[in-house]
Amino acid sequence: MKRLAVLLLFLAASASAITSVDPAAVSAAAEYSARYHGVSFLAIQDRRTLLEQNAKTPHKIYSGTKAFWNLAALAAVEDSLLNLDERVGDTITSWRSDPRKAQVTIRQLLDFDSGLEPQFFLHETQSGDRDAAAMRARMVAEPGKAFIYGPAALQVFHQALKGKLRGDSPIHYLERRVLHRLGLRSQRYLADPAGNPLLATGWILTARQWAKLGQLVLANGAPVVSRNSLAQCWRGTTANRAFSLGWWNNRAAPNGREFDFEQMLIPKWQNQDWRDACLCRDAPSDLVACIGSQGQRLYVIPSLQLIVVRQGNGGSFSDAHFLRLLLGRERR
Repeated sequence: MKRLAVLLLFLAASASAITSVDPAAVSAAAEYSARYHGVSFLAIQDRRTLLEQNAKTPHKIYSGTKAFWNLAALAAVEDSLLNLDERVGDTITSWRSDPRKAQVTIRQLLDFDSGLEPQFFLHETQSGDRDAAAMRARMVAEPGKAFIYGPAALQVFHQALKGKLRGDSPIHYLERRVLHRLGLRSQRYLADPAGNPLLATGWILTARQWAKLGQLVLANGAPVVSRNSLAQCWRGTTANRAFSLGWWNNRAAPNGREFDFEQMLIPKWQNQDWRDACLCRDAPSDLVACIGSQGQRLYVIPSLQLIVVRQGNGGSFSDAHFLRLLLGRERR
């Protein structure tokens, strides 16, 4: 009984240690979101809903799709199907004859620092065989040296995962190993004529559904992967310390270079500068986010046990301003 009492006291102390977000600040953030073409908003702290607006209406999450496929990659590591640091050429034999492609690892494909050209035309549904086109893509930088955000690298990963599964489809693996455990169903895969899904974008989720991914982060990967596996998403790379495995991080705060990540992705990769990048200098450094085009956001702040989903239809939405409003830290 004494041990149980101590445990209960510890849990109570842990719960009280979480700083409650000011309801007025949450409302201010939601109002700002709506003013800049926001269509849904959901804030959950310590499993308690703080504010919910249109959170059960499906909406495109665009690049928010990427994080789910990266979870499938982490699950495949735990299932001993692959190793993130193995060479892609171990599975895709045609890459062995190219000196630079032969050096590329699966992790580099997922972190977008493989050196492969982006091939944005692969977003088109009628683009032919996406995987074949991606595997033929040119190497435009040395592996590990440049952050090149685009669909080609993910389509090469799809082909590598397909080879590892030996008969099972990556979509079936993703659904069985990731989605069903999160309580999600089949998604919009935007398959090409060859049947290859588009890994970079395409899914449509409600804010409530997307928040399940945030709950996984707060649960340290459960019920899909282990804490150690999930931690790989926060590592960053030499080419871009603010990105790994489908997730953006705020590790460079409070002294990092604050700018709009979505806007930085618009210029060609050669003109992007990700040095010391952070989403918001006034937000906790453990903030992580999924970022989708036109203002789609899933924010998770583990130190606050906070999940916030914001979905929108474009507009001049600012992550930094939104987060300052949300946390009551707006600069006057």
